[in-house]
Amino acid sequence: MRGTAIVLPNRPRSRVPLGRVAGAAMTAMLAAPAQRLKPVPRETVSMLLPRKDMPLVLVALLGCVTAAAHAQSAAQWQARQIEASRQSERIMREANRHKGLLDQYQVMRYAYVGNKDPAFRVIFSQYLSWYQSFIGDYPDAAASFSIRQAPLPDDRPSPLAAGYTARPALQAIPELAKNYQAVFFNEAHNVPLTRTLTVQLLGKLRAEGFDYFAAETLYQTDTKLQARGYPTAASGFYTEEPICAEMVRTALKLGFKVIAYEALSNATGDAREAEQARNIYRQVFQRDPHARLVVDAGYAHIQESGVYLGGSSMAEHLHKLSGIDPLTVEQTMLYPHPSARDDHPYWTAVMQQLHPQAPIVFVDQAGKPWSLRPGYDVSVFFPPEILRRGRPTWLSLGGLRRPYFVSGDRCDHSYPCLVEARYADEGADAIPADRLALDPVPLNAVPSDRISNGLIEPSGELYLRPGKYTLTWTAADSRVLFQQDIRIPPGSAEVTSVTSVTSAPASPEPAKRSLRPCPPAGALPANFQDKASDCLVH
Repeated sequence: MRGTAIVLPNRPRSRVPLGRVAGAAMTAMLAAPAQRLKPVPRETVSMLLPRKDMPLVLVALLGCVTAAAHAQSAAQWQARQIEASRQSERIMREANRHKGLLDQYQVMRYAYVGNKDPAFRVIFSQYLSWYQSFIGDYPDAAASFSIRQAPLPDDRPSPLAAGYTARPALQAIPELAKNYQAVFFNEAHNVPLTRTLTVQLLGKLRAEGFDYFAAETLYQTDTKLQARGYPTAASGFYTEEPICAEMVRTALKLGFKVIAYEALSNATGDAREAEQARNIYRQVFQRDPHARLVVDAGYAHIQESGVYLGGSSMAEHLHKLSGIDPLTVEQTMLYPHPSARDDHPYWTAVMQQLHPQAPIVFVDQAGKPWSLRPGYDVSVFFPPEILRRGRPTWLSLGGLRRPYFVSGDRCDHSYPCLVEARYADEGADAIPADRLALDPVPLNAVPSDRISNGLIEPSGELYLRPGKYTLTWTAADSRVLFQQDIRIPPGSAEVTSVTSVTSAPASPEPAKRSLRPCPPAGALPANFQDKASDCLVH
């Protein structure tokens, strides 16, 4: 058999007690047996876990090392993985010395291109995918780190063959939620498609009486988030990605009390899950026993049963504390992958038979929802992805946002060029409503391939709600090349012109970005630990 497993980068110590984020994504995936990394040709992947889980490492390692790994011993393959992890950490530390998001991405982009070692690429591809999502390069983010959804023995029978009816998720989930005090959604961190339904449902859930929103990705140190009304770079890790930021922004605008619940200690595994649950319970149900809560978390943090990292999930721990049974909505297994061979067979069959144009769920005649596996109440099927000018149309958020054409002619031949649209009533420190990187050079290029003149200007589309925005075109060194105020009118058609425009010449000053808080002990892999000069120490 071909072995696959998941690599978790090392967790360094830090002086600052803030929320943990990105490294936990790998840990979460370990608990979901169906979630498998896309196999790497001629190679297999070992598991590198925190020290307390080292016995699992040996088991997984021995199970994964096969002839496909060039007959390497377990020790040899583990040594390659460890060295690859160290390389990744060094590269990310170097990237974090660059203040601009685009400049940080450039460091990782060329590091990935320049290193063909499969052991390195398996590890580093996930980090690259996060930053690809941050700059709005969603197709490449999904392709860099894809998780194969293979059928498992505990998969329930297909909903197509068991008397279930397909229903629009936007209608069915609020109806199901009426009888619950808490609703938990999960997400795949590098696939913001899995955040889009949650954004659209927040308004409906608020109308049903839900009044608290908690997100795994938020830092507890951003104490001004609620009053400010929008996320900044200091608000969290995954909130750097515009759809994630839009989720938090939407919750704030709807009047939810937004809660950050990340573990403040260096705990891992079950201890971390328990601490997260305690943080939620303390901030929500202990203060307000009648509160109604919406949670966004990664992968299997929301599973309601089964062993998770040798213990229990955050959702299970919270149930023990509060006695509250949440509605758990699984969104990370039944969505389109860059390669069709990574799609779950049920997803393929449902798409071929029903051709849905929006996310769907299945319910039986009694109104009970279908889920792929035990531990979740309902599974969401996302429709096939459609690309328009290189960007997925799910960025429209079900029609809430409209495509607005942007060209690289404002980049002044300075590539890559980052185009961002910020709401006009938010500060320059706000995470934009949407952003994209314009660049005529593909990902597999090397620095010597870059040409600054004589190229056809690249173009793309931003997806924006009706309203007023400030657009900025920014170079990799954070120079603002051009700035423009626009208004997106109501309607459903593509916006190619705006009703009012105010332009500003390029500014010689770098674009201002609020400093991100320094992560706490164990909050991030070492490669994400910001230098003191580039982060806020509390």
